[in-house]
Amino acid sequence: MGMVQRVANLGRREVVAREIDEELQAHVEMRIEENLAQGMTEREARRDALVRFGNRAVTRERVVGEDVALMVESIWADVRYGVRQLMKNPGFAVTAVLVLALGIGASVALFAFVDAALIKPLPYAEPNRLLDVTEMAPFGRANLSYQDYLDWKRMQQSLSSLSIYGGTGFLLGGADGSSAEPVPGLKVSADFFGTLGVKPALGRDFYATEDQPQAAATVILSHGAWLQRFGGRRDVIGQTINLSGVPTTVVGVLPESFQFAPRGNGEFFTPEQVKPDMECEMRRSCHNLVGVGRLKDGVTVEQARSEFERIAANLERQYPDSNRQQGASVVPLTTVFTGDVKGILLALLAGAGLLLVIACVNVSSLLLVRSENRRREFALRGALGASRARLLRQFVTEGVLLVVASGLLGVLTAFFVMRTLLGLIPVDMLRGMPYLQGIGLNGHVLAFATMICVVAATLFSLTPLVRLRIGGGGLASGMSDGSKGSSGTLWRRFGANLVALELAIAMVLLVSAGLLGKSFYKLLHVNLGFVPEHVATLNLTLPPKTYVKEDQQRAAAREILSRVGRLPGVTGVGSTSLMVVTGNGNTDWIRFVGRPWDGTHIEVNEREVSPGYLPALEATLLSGRQIGDADDGEKPRVAIVNEAFAKRYFPGANALGARFGDTDLKPSSLKEIVGVVADVHEAGLDTETWPTVYYPYAQTPDSSMSLAVRTSGDEAQLLPTLVTTIHGFDPGIGMSEEETLPAVVSGSQAAYLHRSAAWLVGGFAVLALVLSVIGLYGVIAYSVSQRTREIGVRMALGAERASVSRLILGEAARLIGFGVAAGVVCSIGAAVLGKKLLFGTAAWDVSTLVTVAVVLGGSALMASWLPARRAASVNPMEALRAE
Repeated sequence: MGMVQRVANLGRREVVAREIDEELQAHVEMRIEENLAQGMTEREARRDALVRFGNRAVTRERVVGEDVALMVESIWADVRYGVRQLMKNPGFAVTAVLVLALGIGASVALFAFVDAALIKPLPYAEPNRLLDVTEMAPFGRANLSYQDYLDWKRMQQSLSSLSIYGGTGFLLGGADGSSAEPVPGLKVSADFFGTLGVKPALGRDFYATEDQPQAAATVILSHGAWLQRFGGRRDVIGQTINLSGVPTTVVGVLPESFQFAPRGNGEFFTPEQVKPDMECEMRRSCHNLVGVGRLKDGVTVEQARSEFERIAANLERQYPDSNRQQGASVVPLTTVFTGDVKGILLALLAGAGLLLVIACVNVSSLLLVRSENRRREFALRGALGASRARLLRQFVTEGVLLVVASGLLGVLTAFFVMRTLLGLIPVDMLRGMPYLQGIGLNGHVLAFATMICVVAATLFSLTPLVRLRIGGGGLASGMSDGSKGSSGTLWRRFGANLVALELAIAMVLLVSAGLLGKSFYKLLHVNLGFVPEHVATLNLTLPPKTYVKEDQQRAAAREILSRVGRLPGVTGVGSTSLMVVTGNGNTDWIRFVGRPWDGTHIEVNEREVSPGYLPALEATLLSGRQIGDADDGEKPRVAIVNEAFAKRYFPGANALGARFGDTDLKPSSLKEIVGVVADVHEAGLDTETWPTVYYPYAQTPDSSMSLAVRTSGDEAQLLPTLVTTIHGFDPGIGMSEEETLPAVVSGSQAAYLHRSAAWLVGGFAVLALVLSVIGLYGVIAYSVSQRTREIGVRMALGAERASVSRLILGEAARLIGFGVAAGVVCSIGAAVLGKKLLFGTAAWDVSTLVTVAVVLGGSALMASWLPARRAASVNPMEALRAE
């Protein structure tokens, strides 16, 4: 039949089907006439004709395979039949769809986060050529000094461009006494966007000379700032705005896709104009910048890293005082964007994948049970002429229908899970993860969902064949009840393997959840060194044009602390340059007076605090005195150190009275240690406490500070009053991050990541436990139903009901033991691989392993008890008659 005719038959399916039947009948009648002419009786002639042309159903199937119209009609019939079969068994259909949709939804949702953070390329030109370029100190990756940057840029040959950025933000507005708002932003070199390969969507890029000291102040806005703060007006180009007291001209707006995560996804970008009076930029030992470079064609990351390490070594020899032990860090920019999130995301995706495997195993078990109940149906269809291909296609059709329904529901579930997870991320943390903006069901995510569905459809289409064994004697044996025992044995063995796999995976997820939960508990119970309850916090930024001189900054801080301290219920108030549990950083290099020094860097945390800060936190003073009001700019410089400082640099000795300064021991840098306090957890909860130095704010004032206010009442209710009080003093002061200290602690990045991992993996584990227990129940229950005759014979021969129960429970116990044992081994392996996610907890934590094994084993035995009890209640006579 020609192809044109086959396609044309699509419009005349009923006519074609009738023509095939008529043609078959005509051939049969012609054969009968020939047989009669050869002398056969009418009965013999008809029998010979029917045998020669075979089963009409089989012949029709063969013709259908050759005709497009009938093939489409046949497939559509399979679809209708499959839908009817699922509707006839709503319990099976609903259970299978929900279980599979749960696994698909979790996997797709977590993959969306992995895709956004780790797979999706950065929104820059050729992002694989972009590098994060900083310095390397003995304690790890460090910021870059401006003087070293100038030398690196001059000496290097691996990069086509090398740019810098720094700072954390500006004060927007505040001119003429109006209120100011802190906004995230960066100071960058003029070629910064050129290095990234980003062109403004509106306006222009910075001119090459706009980062020179004499250039006029200009700014480029992010797309979000343009829309939210300027209403998306195109005439914003050329407009002058007030940034930190400086009239600044808007020259460009960045594309909507632009993001820059390392510094909180800035909204305002201004040129870094280095002036001679900028003390930090003029000093080689002051590190406040980060570099970003673009590789030249043909140059690898390793080659660039080697070159910068050589340059750093040369600078160390040239400047031994400031650059001793100062190396280079050159890594792909993508690694800086994701930071600590990568390990957590991959672990969560692995957990969701394991849950998906359990879901697929459970659905496969359901399909095996269902296929057992349909053996007669398919055996009968085969005997009536249905071809093997047709029966296989029926399985495929039903498997695809099941997966399509599950996939649609799973994708819908994934969408809501993504929205929920995004809503749970703190706003400040989300600002540092701009790659999560716009996360959704994009092409990558839908392709991943499709891949899962294709694999699942293939698995579910072929799973029943393991049981029915289409072809050979499998279908024929399906007509016989006598095959039930052997086939049941085959199914029990296969089903047992599936359930053992489920139990092992459930063990891995439960142990992982237990370890992560234990880590999170220990994280929240680390010794903070302060009492967070009843403390309110907020960040302040003084307008730099209003408070230019140090005396002005001191006076402003003194007045603010005085006004806040007089508020009803306030029992203590103080300021710090950086709030607790937000990170180390703000480091200082020191040198002790009277001790030999070989140029080695002594790296310490440094904080500028007011007299009331440490008392407001209720930090413990171990020896000496606190910083007092008399420690101002006119008095000798003093410092308080923490216990870690005293133990490291004065082991077994008294640190009080010791003096230290900068690496040159300039007289103006010398300080005397007047007190030692117990360690206050300045860094993240999962980070080691560094030696820390607390300097009096009055001796080292600054325009930025964070307040800690202790109250006898509810600290949350105090926050609005704090804002009103400070604006009453000066409406131009910018305020941000008004939070309670308990919220700061529980909402810190370390706490959030550990909490999220523990809750999500814990949720996966609970679902895995439920599904695996249900799977075991199904295997044992089906095993009992298949062995009804065997159990009846045993009991007829004198077996006691208790022995029958022990028989079933013994088989279940062996299955549980194998699954749990394999799960313990896999759990330890998984925990070792993910040990970086654990805090204060060993990968082989015995208590967690034993507890999970007992819970999983006990739950599984309880699920096995019901089928065992049912087996023991079998009536021997009824069982034998039923067979």
